[in-house]
Amino acid sequence: MGFLPGGSEWLIILLFIIIFFGAKKIPELMRGLGSGIREFKNAANPNEDKESKNDAPKGE
Repeated sequence: MGFLPGGSEWLIILLFIIIFFGAKKIPELMRGLGSGIREFKNAANPNEDKESKNDAPKGE
């Protein structure tokens, strides 16, 4: 069951990402990853998004 990396492996992976992509590119990569996850969730549950917009209180 040792498929997930441990603490030191995560540190090595993080250092590799910083060296490979550079510190300035990481926020841009994370934004892209977040928007991709958001689009996937919206595509998986299209009705849930519409319901949450309808339940929002109206500003009067």
